[in-house]
Amino acid sequence: MAMVYARIRLVAAAIALLVLAAVATPVAAQQPNSVNPNADAVKEQQLLEQFKRIQGLGTIPDTKSYTIEQPEGRQWRQYHEVSLPWIGTIAMLGMIVLLLIFFLVRGMVRIKGGRSGVNIVRFTAFERFVHWMTATCFVLMALTGLNITFGKVALLPLIGPGAFSKWSLAAKYAHNFLSFPFTLGVIVIFCMWLAGNIPNGRDLAWFKQGGGIVGGDDPPAYRFNGGQKVVYWLVVLAGTIVAVSGYLLMFPFYGTTIAGMQLAQMVHGTVAVLFVAAMIAHAYIGTIGMEGAFEAMGEGTVDLNWAKQHHRLWLEEEQGRVGPAELERQPSPRPATPRA
Repeated sequence: MAMVYARIRLVAAAIALLVLAAVATPVAAQQPNSVNPNADAVKEQQLLEQFKRIQGLGTIPDTKSYTIEQPEGRQWRQYHEVSLPWIGTIAMLGMIVLLLIFFLVRGMVRIKGGRSGVNIVRFTAFERFVHWMTATCFVLMALTGLNITFGKVALLPLIGPGAFSKWSLAAKYAHNFLSFPFTLGVIVIFCMWLAGNIPNGRDLAWFKQGGGIVGGDDPPAYRFNGGQKVVYWLVVLAGTIVAVSGYLLMFPFYGTTIAGMQLAQMVHGTVAVLFVAAMIAHAYIGTIGMEGAFEAMGEGTVDLNWAKQHHRLWLEEEQGRVGPAELERQPSPRPATPRA
């Protein structure tokens, strides 16, 4: 009897072992034979694609600082280090080359018939103050802002790390604080010259005739011609964009996310370098590009022949307002130089 019980237990154990083996086989089949730590499942890129960002924990109240890495950050870095420098170089250097070629071919736009010896007031002292305040802030902000994009490549090798660090810190503060008078200047310019810069049919005719710069004839214009209106609206619109995006960068995360900050920087940088390129052209026309143009903002007056040539309709309005005799009593500080 004892032998029968022993055999029964042996058979039961064998059956249990077979059942256990049958259950364990599918589980074992699902497990890899070895673990490869370099497999695709643990690559950083796949983690980013799965979770969109790598985020940790922190103790400070600003939870945005817990984000360690995100895909958009790589796109922003590519733009900041590669795309923006190329955009700025092509826009600014290209504008300088084009203006140089244009000057060699066209030369300075001269006053036909020479100077008359009679001046007419074109801009008041207040208008010139606002213009030069805004222009000075713009130039300084352009130099300090371009340092962020081109400083490490163009300036750092020349002056060394120590001097470059001091300059960059000073440039940062100058850029930020100058933004306030610059913004004020843009607002005042918008209000001050809005009435004279509303587009009209005369502007189309001005552009068709090349503004008297490309063609031979000088189209009649009021106080601001078509080209000056383009510059005016460019200053107002581009100035507003760089101001708004700049203040978002100066006061980060006030109503914006990390993606919003990255977008603000991209917009600010792109519009800024294009703005600088456009102002290079504006400075060219106002200095070596056109005889007598700088006097309008430098002294506030222009020669009567200059006004007849470039702003004939405005001159007629002024003569109707003050009378030709009144203009004759405003002698020019420069001697008349009639041409043969």
